[in-house]
Amino acid sequence: MEDLNALAVFALVAEERSFRGAAGRIGVTRSAVSQTIRKLEERLGIALVQRTTRSVSLTEAGERLLADLGPALSDLRAAVEATRDLRAGARGRLRLAVSSIAERFLSGPFLAGFAAANPEVELDITVTDEEFDIVAAGYDAGVRLGEVIEQDMVAVVIGGEERQLAVCAPSYRERFGVPEHPRELAAHRCIGWRPGPKLPPYRWEFAEDGKEFSVAVAPEITTSDMALMIKLAVAGAGITFGMEESFRPAIARGELEPLLQEFSPYFAGFYLYYPSRRAAAPKLRALVDHLRDFDWGRHEATARAASVML
Repeated sequence: MEDLNALAVFALVAEERSFRGAAGRIGVTRSAVSQTIRKLEERLGIALVQRTTRSVSLTEAGERLLADLGPALSDLRAAVEATRDLRAGARGRLRLAVSSIAERFLSGPFLAGFAAANPEVELDITVTDEEFDIVAAGYDAGVRLGEVIEQDMVAVVIGGEERQLAVCAPSYRERFGVPEHPRELAAHRCIGWRPGPKLPPYRWEFAEDGKEFSVAVAPEITTSDMALMIKLAVAGAGITFGMEESFRPAIARGELEPLLQEFSPYFAGFYLYYPSRRAAAPKLRALVDHLRDFDWGRHEATARAASVML
């Protein structure tokens, strides 16, 4: 039992990258956490963390232990929480890792409606486009495009179909014209989006005669900020590419216009996903139920009308 407690403390230190942060979460002193980690390292005969005056990082051994340990500890926490929740309804902190381009899920009415219906659930949402193991990182669920979700996850579709579009401002069309085929994009000024500083730019993907293909564009501007990308496109800086949902307000206002639509097929889009090997806690089941019951069509019609008015 002592080793199990020490491993749980180690996982918290790894997650917080701080002895002080881990101590705060379990209600003990920083020195108690440090002593627990030191004794664990002594028993294992190898250093797990590298300590500095400002931060804590994992050694190679620590990284390997965390990778093996994370899913098991998450399952234990979920089992304990599920047992406690048998006596109550949806409650507790619900940690979600959500893609920044999952516009439907991140809409104010959807999340506000869930919070209002479940006042004892604390939503903790991290908006990130990095791909990682949500279980090992301590998240209850994630939201991603279906193509990047592991097969051992339960996946619940969010809203209707999605598609990717190339768009530009009317002012760009007037100055430079627009491509009639995706291969002509290489001759145009383009604005690219990068999900994160260490990640490659988002691919510009199309389909023709049922076959998918990507186009290698050379963006004159690349940004990790989706809002900035859209502002630049509206200002006429170039053609950009992304989820139609992201561009819909600007399209409704006439600030952007879709291009190459015949090469932009619809697909299932985003999913809420979570581990299949554990019983979903009431707080997560409540989110799934809210997702399935939400009137996406009504919400999107209201959003489009509001965009036109703005």
